[in-house]
Amino acid sequence: MNNLTIRRATAADEFAVRRLSALDSAFPPTGDVLLAEMDDELWAALSLDTGHAVADPFRPSGDLVELLRFRAGRLKAESAARARVLARVLPRPA
Repeated sequence: MNNLTIRRATAADEFAVRRLSALDSAFPPTGDVLLAEMDDELWAALSLDTGHAVADPFRPSGDLVELLRFRAGRLKAESAARARVLARVLPRPA
């Protein structure tokens, strides 16, 4: 059984992200990073700040990168919507 988890990276994930980047022969994603894990193994990572992604080239991880891009888009849309609501609710400085 394969369990997929998409989550934000923490400082504890730095080594795993660097290892994944080395496998992909790419530099690690920076800033706020989303991870895609299959059964607790890191398969793909995406920077929310730059859109740079890395993935395990020895696994079928291409679809996971697309899923991370989709989730990143949803997070940006949710953040923009929140900002619009706050702009309407909070008073402007004088």
